[in-house]
Order: sequence, then C-alpha cells, then structure tokens
Amino acid sequence: CTHYLFIVVVAVNSTLLTINAGDYIFYTDWAWTSFVVFSISQTLMLTVGACYYLTFTGVPGTATYYALIMTVYTWIARGAWFALGYPYDFIVTPVWLPSAMLLDLAYWATKKNKHSLILFGGVLVGMSLPLFNMVNLITVADPLETAFKYPRPTLPPYMTPIEPQVGKFYNSPVALGAGAGAVLACTFAALGCELTTWTYRWMAA
Repeated sequence: CTHYLFIVVVAVNSTLLTINAGDYIFYTDWAWTSFVVFSISQTLMLTVGACYYLTFTGVPGTATYYALIMTVYTWIARGAWFALGYPYDFIVTPVWLPSAMLLDLAYWATKKNKHSLILFGGVLVGMSLPLFNMVNLITVADPLETAFKYPRPTLPPYMTPIEPQVGKFYNSPVALGAGAGAVLACTFAALGCELTTWTYRWMAA
C-alpha cells in the first residue's frame, strides 16, 4: 500500500511541475527559450516517475500507464483553468505518452535490464519529447493569436520581457531541448530506479 501511495505522490508532484508545459504560448517574446526549458522539465519529470514505477512493478507498460496518470491529472487541473477563462487543449497533454512508450520499449527489448533502461530509455525520452512537443505546438492555435485572445493580467517579474527575444536560439529549439534532455534524462532515469531501492529499504526498516 505504501509503495502505491508513493507512486501517486510522485505522479501528482510530476504533474504539478509540468502543469505549465504549454504555457510558453503566452510568452511570445520568449517562446523558443521557454519551449526549451519546459521541454527539458517535462522530460525529467516523466523520466524519474516512470522509471520508478517501471522498476517497482517490473512490468513493461507501466511507464505508459504512469504517463497516462499524469495526463489525466493535468486534464483535471487544466479543466479548472478553463473554468477561469484560460484556453484548454486536450492535444496539449498526451505529449508524454509516446515518450513513455519508448521507455517501456527500451525496458522490454533489453529483457528488463535496468542499466539499459537508464541509458537507452533516458536518451530516447530526452530526444523524443521535444520533438513531440513541437508537433504539439504546431497543432495548437497560433501563439500570437492565443496570447492576444487570452491576455495575462500580470506577468511574474522573471518572465517580463526586457526586449523581444526573436531568434534567441537561432538553432532549432527542438535540437537544443533534445540534446540537453538526452543527457539529463539518463541521470533522472537512474534516480527513478534508485527510488525503488530506497523505498524497499524504508519498508524493510
């Protein structure tokens, strides 16, 4: 029971940390910068929770189930936002599912090898999520149109543009997010696997 409670807690916290995943559509001056940052944050939160769940159950497919939990939680939270007048897009959140499927595939194809999960799974998630995120962004309404249609009453100081940052990253933000995500996701995959060990020790204490 404690293990499953822990999984729910990890999923809830992952969702809270990625709840603003599509929020870069509001910050048009910082769109590419925000896209890279949010892509990496989603990659890491998905990886750590999914790897924990996957190594805890030992059943390929549970990483995708974990991503589904995050998706449902996010739909509920965004539903509350929609009630306040914010735009709502069901396309926005399932972006985690295909990346989680790749994590399951890496675990299953290497016969549940934890080190392969960390290395191959981490790289696959890190490289794929920014790509899926960009496809997601293309399918959503035009960022400028959305920003003007749903103006923010206030902006936090750290997000207030000093000047337009057009071409801030003149190379592809997808490539930048994928490169950084692929490296960092391996570390977080290892952390997720280690969480399983920690919780087993805690239960045995």
